[in-house]
Amino acid sequence: MNALLLLLVLSLAAALFTVVRLRRRLRTQKVDAQTAQLLERVKATAAERQRILNDLHDDIGAKLLTLVHTAENPGQADLAREVLQDLRDVVTRTRTGAASLLDVLAQIRDETTQRLLVMRAKPIWEQPDDLPDPMLDEVQTLNLFRIAREAVTNALRHAHARQVRIRIGCAGQDLLFEVTDDGPGMSSDSVGQGRGTAAMQNRAAELRGQIHWQPGTVAGTKVVLRFPLPAPLPPVQVRRE
Repeated sequence: MNALLLLLVLSLAAALFTVVRLRRRLRTQKVDAQTAQLLERVKATAAERQRILNDLHDDIGAKLLTLVHTAENPGQADLAREVLQDLRDVVTRTRTGAASLLDVLAQIRDETTQRLLVMRAKPIWEQPDDLPDPMLDEVQTLNLFRIAREAVTNALRHAHARQVRIRIGCAGQDLLFEVTDDGPGMSSDSVGQGRGTAAMQNRAAELRGQIHWQPGTVAGTKVVLRFPLPAPLPPVQVRRE
């Protein structure tokens, strides 16, 4: 009798255990199905957003490019070129990932040189040969681009610079990015008051860095950005047979 009772209890326990497992499996399958549906919606939303951005780039970008080549003066052409590049940045940001620091600086140098030469200003680029080359994510890349572009824009539009020097360096693990113009300089009261300089401060904060304005060594205004670089990737170990 006791053996039969024990067998009945064990059978009941096994049945309950099976029911619990089936419920957990059904619950997991339901969650997996909901997750799959959510991922599909996210992918569809991202694809639609990319399509809209591409349409904007093709339509508005074409009009801006026409304005660049038909503007009545270099200032208007530079403004149209700046807006066009901002639009391209937004579109590209949704498609590309990380980039190396040296690649980003090379792109900034090319863009800055073209802008300055069009405005009949002299570009000076100073960059050491032993600069580290860590990978920057897309947010870091965009923020560095935008800060550099806004600094050059201020030098051309407000300081009416005829010469702009960009100096790159390192202080410990931090990158130093300086933009100095030869204009009349800006008062300390105006720093951060405009939308452009305030946006530069916000972007520097996103880089976990700092940005400040100070008088240039000889004349003009110097913009100094300092932010920590990502740690370099460890070397790949090659396994020898």
